[in-house]
Parts: sequence; C-alpha cells; structure tokens
Amino acid sequence: MADSSPDRTGTPLLEMRGISKRFAGVQALQGVSLSVWPGEVVALIGENGAGKSTLMKILGGVHAPDEGEIKVNGSPVVIQSVNDSTRAGVSFIHQELNVLDNIDVAGNVFLGREPTIGGPLRLLNRAKMLVETQPYLDRLGLNVSGRTPLNQLSLAHQQMVEIAKSLSLQSRLIIMDEPTSSLTLTETERLIQVVKELREQGVSVIYISHRLGEVREMSDRVVGLRDGRNAGGLAKEEITHDRMVSLMVGRDLEKFQAPLSTAPKPMRFQVTGLRTRRYPDREVSFEIGAGEILGMAGLVGAGRSEAAQAIFGVDPSLGGTVTLDGKTITVRSPRDAIQQGIYLAPEDRRRSGLIVDMTIRDNITMPVLNRYAPGGLISRSRETAAAQAASKSLRVKTPTVDFLARNLSGGNQQKVVLAKWLSLEPKLMIFDEPTRGIDVGAKAEIYELMRGLAQQGVAVLMISSDMEEVLGQSDRVAVMHEGRISGFLPRSEATEEKVMQLAVGHVAENINNEKKQ
Repeated sequence: MADSSPDRTGTPLLEMRGISKRFAGVQALQGVSLSVWPGEVVALIGENGAGKSTLMKILGGVHAPDEGEIKVNGSPVVIQSVNDSTRAGVSFIHQELNVLDNIDVAGNVFLGREPTIGGPLRLLNRAKMLVETQPYLDRLGLNVSGRTPLNQLSLAHQQMVEIAKSLSLQSRLIIMDEPTSSLTLTETERLIQVVKELREQGVSVIYISHRLGEVREMSDRVVGLRDGRNAGGLAKEEITHDRMVSLMVGRDLEKFQAPLSTAPKPMRFQVTGLRTRRYPDREVSFEIGAGEILGMAGLVGAGRSEAAQAIFGVDPSLGGTVTLDGKTITVRSPRDAIQQGIYLAPEDRRRSGLIVDMTIRDNITMPVLNRYAPGGLISRSRETAAAQAASKSLRVKTPTVDFLARNLSGGNQQKVVLAKWLSLEPKLMIFDEPTRGIDVGAKAEIYELMRGLAQQGVAVLMISSDMEEVLGQSDRVAVMHEGRISGFLPRSEATEEKVMQLAVGHVAENINNEKKQ
C-alpha cells in the first residue's frame, strides 16, 4: 500500500506566524504559529478557551489579527473578510451548519453564486446548477440528487453538502469545527472516511475536535493550544490519548474510568411502564440505586432524551409509574420534579439549561429565588454570596458572577447548569449528554462531580452517546432501541460490541446465548 503521508519538504500550503489577538483587555492569542502542508490533516486541540476558534476565525476572515502574518503557498495574504479567505482557497465548516434546509442540495452548493441566464433578466440556470453539483456529490460518495430538498437529509448528509460547497469553491484547505458532535456512530465513520479521501485528493484539513479517538485515527499531525499560546505538537507516530491530554491541559489527568463498585445499592428511583409521545406503544422500565450511576446508551432517536424529559415533566408521559424512595410520585411539570428532588441537566444546555443573556448569578439562583427573598424582596447580596460559593465549588472559570452565561466556554456553562441544582440536595440527577462539546479537562471535572453525587447517595441517570464515557463512568448500562430498553449490562460485562448489539435491537438474552456458543 502506497504511503499517503503528505510531503513536507516543499512550501507549506498555509503558514500562520506570530498571530496575536486581544479582545476587551483579554489576550486571546499570543504569538501563535500554525503550518499546514498540501494533503495534510492537522488536528487542532486544546481546552475550551484555549484560542482554537479565535485562530480559525482569523483564518476564516471573521476577525483580523492584531499582529502576525499569513502566507498561502509561500505568498503573504491579507484576510480581512470571509471573501478574502474564500479567494485564498480556505473554507470553514462550523459546528452549527450554515445551510438552508428550505431549498435543495444544488441551491445550497451554489448559494450566493448561482449561475444565471437571460442577460439582464438574470434568470436562475437550474440545469447548469444541477449538472455542476453532481460531480462534487459523487466525489464525496453522497448518493442523492441535486434536486433533493435539504430538509430530507440527515445531519451527516447536510454536512456532506457543506463539504461539497467547499469543494465547488475550489477550496484547498477546509476547516472542520467539531464536525461529529451531533452525528451517530455510523455517520461519524463516514465523515472520517471522507476526510481521508479528501487528503488523498490533495485537499488539506484542519480538524478541531474534543473526541480524541477521532483525532488519533485520522490526523497526520496534532497541534495543541493552551491559554492562547502554542503548547507543542505531535507527529503521527507520537499521537496517543495520554500525550494529547497532557498537551492540552499541561498536566496528566487521572484516568477517566471511575472505580468499579460491586457493593449492592438500595433502590432509590424506579420507573415502570413509562410511555412517551415519541414512542406511545413502547414501555420503558428501569431502576437506579442510591449512589448508583446508570448509563443509558443507544443510537440517536432511540428515545433516551424523551424518557428523561417525561421523568422531569418537560413532556407529559402517556402512562407509567414513578417511585422515589419507595413512594409513588406524580410529575406533571418541571416544578413538580424540582419539588421532589429530581433535576435535569439537558442535552442542549444553551437552549434549555441556561438563559444565556442573564448572569451566572441569576442562572444559579433562579430555581429557588424565595431562598434569597426574606420578606418577599430579593436580597442581591445573598444571591451573590450563594452564586460565588457555588461557582468556587465547581471551579467555574469566570472573573465575576455578573458575567453573562453566553460568554462562558461550553464546560463552564455546563458547570453553571449543575451549580443551579447541586445546592438543592438532589435525590435523582439526570445528565443528558453531560460532556458534549466539552474539552478533556472539563470532562474530568464533570465526571468527578457525578461520582461525588453518587457517593452522597444520589441516584444518577447519565444519557450519553460517547461510548468511552458510558463504559468508563457507569456502574450499570441500560441500552435503548426504538423506545424500549433492549437490555442491561453490569459494567464488568459491558463492552462496546455488546452495547452496539443491544442498540441495534438484539435483546440481552440473544447476546448471552451467542457468547456461550
């Protein structure tokens, strides 16, 4: 097999030298340098707030650097706008896709550059758009027509359309920012294959991801940023999980895997025959012991989040009973759940877990404002003291609790969501995708918080699509498939293969029988 490693003996496709950027008194980047050769996949890693996005926004024309220079193919370029970046052969695929789902594939590929006919009438040349779109779809192995409405495509296929648009722009360098954060395992595998194919075709990729397994699989080189500065790099043969973690955080973290506890735990929370609006004909039943972390795995659309929302009262359940500490309870709204000691850290923390245009203090104290309102008047000093104590306890990185939640990194936003609940003595804590989009250092802190809750006797339900997280943090694993639980696995027996078999519909009995044969 031919060596597909990029040739680094010539001129780099991209050189960024001594890039610095300052925002409102905060030094976001200080003398950062980055080079990329033709046909090379470079992973850019670092904790939230390390400067990755700022550096890429400078390359993408969103921000102008205060200092430094950028060269493309050895020639200096000035990038002051997105159009300048596009003319330099650079395209940016953001975590939140920039596509229009109310038009078709071809319309998205040529958005803003539509070919026209009819002279001054400037009529849309649909035939030309369709013909010129197809080669890019074929190149990516995307078996859809240019006429297909985008809203009929999966998220992964919409992402492929964005890549097709980049290729149609003759981009030589594609920046991908957390491209797999909302994809299924199958979709992620396809995207990884596409990145490898782009490399073979001479296209360079800067790949930003907190999923270090993906980085290890596809990258030719890793560049780390820490606190707005270069933290070092790793060649292909040097890329390991532990070395990437050390590069990002500047220290060795303890292994993510929590200690395995086999001690029996008294039952604290039980769901029997729960039915949701998503799967009205399927029943969900499970129990969680006091001090137990039950990991809930499954493919996207299996009904895990819907079950959590029904338990918390966000969506009404269509049937079933809920028992807490031996007592059957009724939850018709989040207010009912909160009064019973049941709390939810939702999957989309920005939309559902926080009010991002309010301060850290207001977000933390909002659920129980009456605690800070003696005589009916809110005491700002009491609120501030409580928010400061909670922020310090959870190590929220912020200069003040008057900071707006929207200006925090993803990991710190998640800590604020947790700070809101942890002071209320939870009995059941539900985490829905607790570390999605969070860097490796913050992940370790979130895991420590979950384990700390369990040690206090709290029942913890952790819904996650991260297999390493499920296998490493759960005392027991429940796997959902199309609205029902297809099986339970004690952690001592849980493997990625068994979880995936259950996730696609095999029942636990069949898996055990296959193992015996």
